[in-house]
Amino acid sequence: MKTVRKPAVLSGSDAAKRLAVVILEALSGLRSPSQASQAAGISVARYYVLETRGLQGLVTALEPRPKGKRRTPAGELATLHKEKGRLERELMRAQSLVRMAQRSMGIAAKPEAKLDGKKRRRRPVVRALRAAAALRPPAGSEKTESVKKE
Repeated sequence: MKTVRKPAVLSGSDAAKRLAVVILEALSGLRSPSQASQAAGISVARYYVLETRGLQGLVTALEPRPKGKRRTPAGELATLHKEKGRLERELMRAQSLVRMAQRSMGIAAKPEAKLDGKKRRRRPVVRALRAAAALRPPAGSEKTESVKKE
């Protein structure tokens, strides 16, 4: 005696499930495309568009899947974080070895540049002020007086 398997519960909205039932009934011959479009409350042209989309989705879902572990952006990010940690540890180890070699050879380590958060003040450019004064016409010239009168 054969056992009958229940169909798996499919996810999706009720409207999408109803439309899938109508399309499957039309494809199996229980309904004509015009009857199926009337049952779904859509035009015949829209029915054919949805039928084609449904069949394309079926074919796409049945494509063979690649074997092995799939790469996801989250997995790639985790791998990169792990690699970063490994490289940081390797850098610290190399720096430690350099310091030990310098001590054993009696070489003084290069002092670190200190940035106390202070910015150097910029001195005003006196040359620019002198150049501007040289370009200005003298105070008693005619052009300056005519500009002032207007």
